[in-house]
Amino acid sequence: MIKITRRIVLLSFLLPALISCTDSPEQDKNKENPYAAEVDSVLGLMTLEEKIGQTVLFTSGWDVTGPSMDDNYKEYLENGSVGAVFNAFTTKYNRELQKIAVEHTRLGIPLLFGYDVIHGHRTIFPIPLGESASWDLELMEKTARIAAVEASAEGINWTFAPMVDIARDARWGRIAEGAGEDTYLGSLIARARVKGFQGDDLSADNTILACAKHYAAYGAALSGRDYNTVDMSENELRTTYLPPFKAALDAGVATFMNSFNDLNGVPATGNNFLLRNILKGDWKFNGFVVTDYTSMNEMVAHGYARDDKHAGEIAMNAGVDMDMQGGIYMKYLKKSIEEGKVSETDLDDAVRRILEMKFRLGLFDDPYRYMDETREKEEVLNKEHLAVARDAARKSMVLLKNDNEVLPLSSDSKVALIGPLVKDEKNIIGNWAAAGDRGGTAVSVFEAFEERLGTDNFLYAEGCKVLGEDISGFKEAVSAAGKADVVVMVVGELEGMTGEAASRTDINIPGRQKQLIEAIKETGKPVVLVLMNGRPLTLEWENETADAILEAWWPGTMGGHAIADVLYGDYNPSGKLTVSFPRAVGQLPLFYNHKNTGRPIKPEDPDQKYVSRYLYTPNTPLYPFGYGLSYTTFAYDVVTDKKSLTPGDTLTITAKVTNTGERDGEETVQLYVHDKVASITPPVKELKRFRKIFLRKGESKNVTFSLSAEDLKFYNQDLEWVYEPGAFEFFVGGSSDLPFTHTFELAEK
Repeated sequence: MIKITRRIVLLSFLLPALISCTDSPEQDKNKENPYAAEVDSVLGLMTLEEKIGQTVLFTSGWDVTGPSMDDNYKEYLENGSVGAVFNAFTTKYNRELQKIAVEHTRLGIPLLFGYDVIHGHRTIFPIPLGESASWDLELMEKTARIAAVEASAEGINWTFAPMVDIARDARWGRIAEGAGEDTYLGSLIARARVKGFQGDDLSADNTILACAKHYAAYGAALSGRDYNTVDMSENELRTTYLPPFKAALDAGVATFMNSFNDLNGVPATGNNFLLRNILKGDWKFNGFVVTDYTSMNEMVAHGYARDDKHAGEIAMNAGVDMDMQGGIYMKYLKKSIEEGKVSETDLDDAVRRILEMKFRLGLFDDPYRYMDETREKEEVLNKEHLAVARDAARKSMVLLKNDNEVLPLSSDSKVALIGPLVKDEKNIIGNWAAAGDRGGTAVSVFEAFEERLGTDNFLYAEGCKVLGEDISGFKEAVSAAGKADVVVMVVGELEGMTGEAASRTDINIPGRQKQLIEAIKETGKPVVLVLMNGRPLTLEWENETADAILEAWWPGTMGGHAIADVLYGDYNPSGKLTVSFPRAVGQLPLFYNHKNTGRPIKPEDPDQKYVSRYLYTPNTPLYPFGYGLSYTTFAYDVVTDKKSLTPGDTLTITAKVTNTGERDGEETVQLYVHDKVASITPPVKELKRFRKIFLRKGESKNVTFSLSAEDLKFYNQDLEWVYEPGAFEFFVGGSSDLPFTHTFELAEK
């Protein structure tokens, strides 16, 4: 048995280097990549079977007491047929698996351990769509950092996050996992989350590999149906859907995961254009690409591969480095290479990429470095992490309506808590909640009110379940409402109604909850709706009926406390939507930066015939991108330093923002620009800059944005990244649905 340690590896490549004193192209490559020589030294010792083993990723099994791996998987580990494992965590369990790989295989190459650490590990933060509504990049980097600290303390060194898909169709359940509909904002959030997971040094024992997914354009699946086809122009692909992936790459993301969909007829798992041409070619990505769960096998169902063996050949030739759960590389890749249908050179490239990440993590120095029981006890669910979770949750909440200043609640008011999610501890942490506790750790709204007010100082009734036809609880709920000064209703979705394989054609509040709201409204008491959900819902009726609506999303472990903080005004809500809320499902997909038609609707004549409009329903969303209310108000005064922008120069836009209300608060100041005429039809507006600021009541601050010609570039008909001289208009404000107020010219060079 050969034990690969850093000392042996160093010896294996230093001896040849001492023999030759002349530089070579290979040595030049090693100078650029400090791990290249070490990787090559390991690769040189490997058999074909051992190389293939590094490209294989299998899940650990699970039983009622925790993770376990069946005998077949242990056999795979012992003979070096597996290079990585996912769905395995805790230091004790992962140490056992790592020991098999390191001490019982010929070369002792350590395993990677992956897991879906999407919005926290044990401490669960708001779902990513909710957290994006904070528009707080520093916060999102911090929550990803904490997730990495906790995950790495339990044996995990690779997360399948962030999801950076742009998503504009609320029917798609996986909209919950991303940052919404805007490419610019989504790109900044992608970068923040990658930096949070990976930190500044992957060799630190509290950082983990990040994975940009799902590459590419998964958020545009037809009809909002999961795993479905995507068909779009290359211009749209490059303009809207690829930039967040490029931002993740520029932030140093270690891995990419391909998407389930086909793109223009070619499954992403076998898409040479996406993987070889763009990712590994134009972008020069040097990490590795992993399939999504069995997506390689699914090329057969797509009708793109004859059988699994053929699918593996397509995938390896296209640039897929690791096979998640499909077992295709393990079963067929050796034969495909022997038959000349796959090049061993391509396999070597895949293995180099995988080994390099193991070196970067320091696993060859210490394969057990992520398996420290002391860290596990000290860093999981500690007080600091829970405090950040509470802060992230309240910053993510969006106040959608607040008539007659029903909110914040007065401490003197008698409150009735009504709804199926008041006492909920299971759904409150949302979908893809990793190792989060759906019981004793998560704080419900009921528990938060109990801690704040005492058991006897508020009323409670469930009313009904989220799903089901039983309305027998209505009577008790109506009675409780009648005894209260104000009613807080906590309603929404079950966590399984969002996320993967959770597409919906009806995005109303489900079950009998709407009927319950109606019954409570008839009591005449003010009604505050607190929504827990993972996607935009159709809320036209609720918007007309309720006095106030707070979008809380799935807020995470400390969600109950965060909701109470906002309802009582301990925190002034500052969230802004990163995805448009439709009036009706028939408007979908819906997004603010659409293009105009040749027959645009005229605002002054909304009922005009023969224009691009719906009958009986406005084109506009119910709540637009960038929208969110506060318990205070803000006024804007905007000036520019010039009327004409010359390439190579900058245009300075200054917004004086004043808190004109009676409470301190935060405002997300947003700059939107419109190119009035271009060689490709331009969007009606585009977010170009934003900044979140805190203002005390009566305080004013100047927010300055700079624009250059580079910020005005787009892909032209020849897919060239260009700017064009001409007229532009812009506005600065607190939402995307405001009118343009200023103009400028982009001059010739």
